[in-house]
Amino acid sequence: MDIKGKAAESTYGPEVLAGIGAFGGLYDAGGLQKMRAPVLVSSTDGVGTKVKLAAQAGRYGSIGEDIVNHCVDDILVQGARPLFFLDYFATSALHPELTAAVVGGAAKACREAGCALIGGETAEMPGVYIPGEFDLAGTIVGVVERDRILPRRNLNPGDVLLGLRSNGPHTNGFSLIRRIFRNTPLESVLPEMKEPLGDALLVPHRSYLPLLRPILDSDAAPIKALAHITGGGLVENPPRVFPEGIGAEIRRAAWPVPPLYAAIQRVGEVDPLEMYRVFNMGIGMVIAVDKKDVARLQKELPEASWVVGELVQGTRKTILK
Repeated sequence: MDIKGKAAESTYGPEVLAGIGAFGGLYDAGGLQKMRAPVLVSSTDGVGTKVKLAAQAGRYGSIGEDIVNHCVDDILVQGARPLFFLDYFATSALHPELTAAVVGGAAKACREAGCALIGGETAEMPGVYIPGEFDLAGTIVGVVERDRILPRRNLNPGDVLLGLRSNGPHTNGFSLIRRIFRNTPLESVLPEMKEPLGDALLVPHRSYLPLLRPILDSDAAPIKALAHITGGGLVENPPRVFPEGIGAEIRRAAWPVPPLYAAIQRVGEVDPLEMYRVFNMGIGMVIAVDKKDVARLQKELPEASWVVGELVQGTRKTILK
């Protein structure tokens, strides 16, 4: 068995009937019969130009975690838990150590999510990718009970928005980041920061599944909606889960913005409002909850959260205060 096959096999449970090496992955869906009304949820995404930063730093394992966790969070917004994942890794020339690092990172994230890395594609494409360049994308399939699909239909003006911390830019805004820091060595420690720039930028995309799954599995889960803060930042992502007639107000002073973003803004001379349109600014997931349930939900969460704003009557837009 090759390197990718061994890494993938480490994620298999008894549901995987055929995985890496077969023409198609086989997943036994019989377990879904125990659910009342299972709904499959799928998503495909990539990690964008963060791959170029990973190549520049020669650090590839975290990029594999990035793609899995990004996709896990995307379907978590619908309330789903992951079942299986497929990756697409393409480069000019395959190098076993690079492939092992990327796929090993993806397998690690899949194991932590209880998700099988069931298949995918590893492609060598000289002439399409220049030497040393690569691309990484992935597809995830998960499941949720029909009556627990998010967002709920009872979103109303006055509902509170809670923010959960990110651990960095995750997988968004890296074209701008690379341009801003094109002349800054990744080992540099900028005045605003206490760690090397490369370490801060290449932290893997955080998965919110371990934090939120126990709450979502409760029969009395107070969560009305979730918004994964990806490309478009805090301006464009929350409205994606709003019904017509609902908008949001978000207060920028409501949470501590990590120092990395101050460094990005200073070096790049980026407009303050544009920062919130491009980056997550330290908030990677937003929760909509009824005002009366805020204290209970914050108590159930095993880490700090911040009241970052509220829903208002509006036109599916975010107003930054």
